[in-house]
Amino acid sequence: MKIVVLAGGLSTEREVSLVTGTAVCRALRENGHRAVLVDMFMGLEDYDGPLEALFDAPDGRCGGAAIRSDAPDLAAVRRSRKDQSASMLGKNVLEVCALADLVFVGLHGECGEDGRIQAALDLLGIPYTGSGHLASAMAMDKVATKRMMDAAGIRTPKWRLVQYTREEVPALVEELPLPCVVKTPGGGSSLGVYLPDTKEELKTALLDALRFDGQVLVEEKITGRDIFAGVLGDRALPAVEVIPAEGMFDYAAKYQSGGAQELCPANITPAQQEEIGGMALALHRLLGLSVYSRSDFILDGNGVPWCLEINSLPGLTQASLMPKEAAAVGIGYNELCEQIVELSLKGRKSICSR
Repeated sequence: MKIVVLAGGLSTEREVSLVTGTAVCRALRENGHRAVLVDMFMGLEDYDGPLEALFDAPDGRCGGAAIRSDAPDLAAVRRSRKDQSASMLGKNVLEVCALADLVFVGLHGECGEDGRIQAALDLLGIPYTGSGHLASAMAMDKVATKRMMDAAGIRTPKWRLVQYTREEVPALVEELPLPCVVKTPGGGSSLGVYLPDTKEELKTALLDALRFDGQVLVEEKITGRDIFAGVLGDRALPAVEVIPAEGMFDYAAKYQSGGAQELCPANITPAQQEEIGGMALALHRLLGLSVYSRSDFILDGNGVPWCLEINSLPGLTQASLMPKEAAAVGIGYNELCEQIVELSLKGRKSICSR
């Protein structure tokens, strides 16, 4: 098949997405597909040939993508594009997607997980991997997800949504409980997540979070083990435990060598695995997600799992958690990519036949 692997974009998870896209593109080419990597934001500014020929480009136009310890400078990325318009779509992105049999969505964060690109592809009748636009948008919005979990009785820490300005920060510092967790509603890869224990740390967190949005989700802080559980198709995969080398499981710990130790399957009881897998699958279905997802949990000191959030497009780098969970049940990386393709095409055909 002709497959466009759409990656990059203009979110704080841009570099993670490019590494995901590069790995997926190479795996699909090894599987026999005519796959090509396309940066959604940069587009094909450096390409002047016929679009059809892209699918036979050497190595699928995969470069040497890497993840640095700090989040990318998006203002610099925007300045580097020749087309300085407000469009989030680079040159010929939709045109080459329309030539493909399938678009493999390798995007993360805004522009990819928030449902906007899925909606655009739906309107153009272009099949793509993963969940649809509405489910993606709800899963990306931590507040919407929290409300759904509360309504369905899925155990999650107590929370509240706080909308504020810089001038209101001093009053909030006195009002909000400590310790707590402060999150931006649409963040990912642990960007825009803070764990303040003191009033000074809370003040710093609230001020820094204003660069993402004018609102934050303030959550009860539950101390315990970081557990992650993926869903593939209609089954839960073995959970994985992540033990950061130091501090919290932040952006650097997730993507830098030696930043964390990962145990898969996690060292938990069969009953805990069943409960965590059941919660992950229940949330996946509740939000209307399809094909694959990954839910994040805290296992408290009493062995009780608390669901924090869900990712509709979890990372698929070689070092990501989803491939490790799949490997634990005998599904190699290339096979995982192929299953995502097959499940997505099956799902799109099912929707179109209704």
